[in-house]
Amino acid sequence: MESVQATKQRFGIIGNDPKLNRAVEKAIQVAPTDISVLVTGESGVGKESIPKIIHSLSHRKHGKYIAVNCGAIPEGTIDSELFGHEKGAFTGATATRSGYFEVADGGTIFLDEVGELPLPTQVRLLRVLENGEFLKVGSSKIQKTDVRIVAATNVKMVEAIDKGKFREDLYYRLSTVEINLPPLRERSEDIHLLFRKFASDFAQKYKMPTIRLDDDAADLLLQYRWGGNIRQLRNVAEQISVLEQERAISYTTLRNYLPDVGSQLPAVINNKKRESDFSSEREILYKVLFDMQRDVNDLKKLTLELMKSGNASKVKEENSTLINKIYSEENDHEEELAAFVDDETTSEEQKVEVLGIPSNASESYDSAQGRTKKDNYDFAEEIEEEENLSLQEKELELIKKSLEKYNGKRKDAAEELGISERTLYRKIKQYNL
Repeated sequence: MESVQATKQRFGIIGNDPKLNRAVEKAIQVAPTDISVLVTGESGVGKESIPKIIHSLSHRKHGKYIAVNCGAIPEGTIDSELFGHEKGAFTGATATRSGYFEVADGGTIFLDEVGELPLPTQVRLLRVLENGEFLKVGSSKIQKTDVRIVAATNVKMVEAIDKGKFREDLYYRLSTVEINLPPLRERSEDIHLLFRKFASDFAQKYKMPTIRLDDDAADLLLQYRWGGNIRQLRNVAEQISVLEQERAISYTTLRNYLPDVGSQLPAVINNKKRESDFSSEREILYKVLFDMQRDVNDLKKLTLELMKSGNASKVKEENSTLINKIYSEENDHEEELAAFVDDETTSEEQKVEVLGIPSNASESYDSAQGRTKKDNYDFAEEIEEEENLSLQEKELELIKKSLEKYNGKRKDAAEELGISERTLYRKIKQYNL
C-alpha cells in the first residue's frame, strides 16, 4: 500500500495536519474496493483530490475518470448529461446521446456538489447505486453500467434531508465511507507553507522574483479566517505576486488583499471582570438603596437651607453644588430625618429641634415669609412624599440622570451607576427610555 506522504507528493497535496493525513489515509485504504465514498468539507478545501487518489489506486485506474459538477448543470438537462437521451426525447434532441454513466462504464465518476442534484435525478442515481441500472431520457430500455461513484458536497446533508432537499436513502448509499477534509483555518501550521508554495509557483509562471512575507504579515496570514479556504489563499498569493512591485510584503500590504479583515480576525475577549460590575439584580438594588440614603441627606440639607434662608430660588440655584457637597459627607442624621418624616404626632417645634435648628429659626422663617406653622408642616409632608418614592421610581430617576450626564453613552453611565453595561441596557428597555 502506498504511503500517505508518497501519495500527497504524487498528487501535490501540501501540509502535515493530522486531519488532512487521516483523510488521505482513508482514501488509500478504500481505493481497492468498489464501495461508494462521500467527500465532505467546505468549499475550496480541495475535495477534488480525494476521488483522483481513489481512482488512481483502484483496479479501475485504466478506465475512464469523469468529474461532473452537478451544481453547474441546469436542472432541465442534468438527466440527459448523466444518463443520456434518445433522439427526439425532447426539443433539440436531434440524435441519440450517451450519458456520463454509459461512457464511464468500468471507470469512476466523481459527482461534485452532489447536494445540488434535483430530487428526480436523485431517484435515478439511487437506482444506479443499488443495481447498476439506468434509463436514458426518452427510452424504456434498461441499461447496465459498472461505475465507481465518488461524491462530494459542502452542504450539511443532515439539514438538507430534514428540509426535504435530499433523499435520506441516497445519502446513506453515497456515504458508505465518508471522508472529511478540514477547513484551512484548522490547519494553521499549513497556511504559511501553502502560501510559500503558491508564491513560488506564480513566480515561475510570471517570471518574476518570489514574494515573501515579513513576520507581522505572516502572523496576519495565520489569524485570518479564510472563508474561501485554499482557493482563496491561492488567489491572494496570485494577486500579490502580479500587482505588487515590492517583493517584501508587509502587514499593511497583505491586509489590503484580505476582505473584511477586521471582522474575520479572531476576537480577543477580556475575561477580567471590573470591580464595579455586579452579577445579580440584588446587587443593583443594593446600589440604589445606597443612593437613596444619599438622597435622604440631600433632602435634609435642602430643608435646612430653605428654612434658614427662605429664598427658594437661591436654594434651587445652589442645588447641584449642595448635592455634590453632601455626597461626600457621612450619613450622620439618617434616623433623625426618618423621625421627622414618619412621626406625624410630633409637633413642628420638635421636628425642627430634631433637625438641629433652634426654635427661633422657625419663627424668623415664619415671619420672613408670612407663613404659618401649618405651611411648614405641609412642607414637611412634601418631603415625606418625596422620601417615600418607590424603589423603582428612584432607580429610573438615577438612570435618567446618568444617561443625561454622559449624553446617552451607556458605558460611562453604567460605570457611574456601578452596574454592568448589559444590566443598564436591560433597564433601559424595561423603562422604555
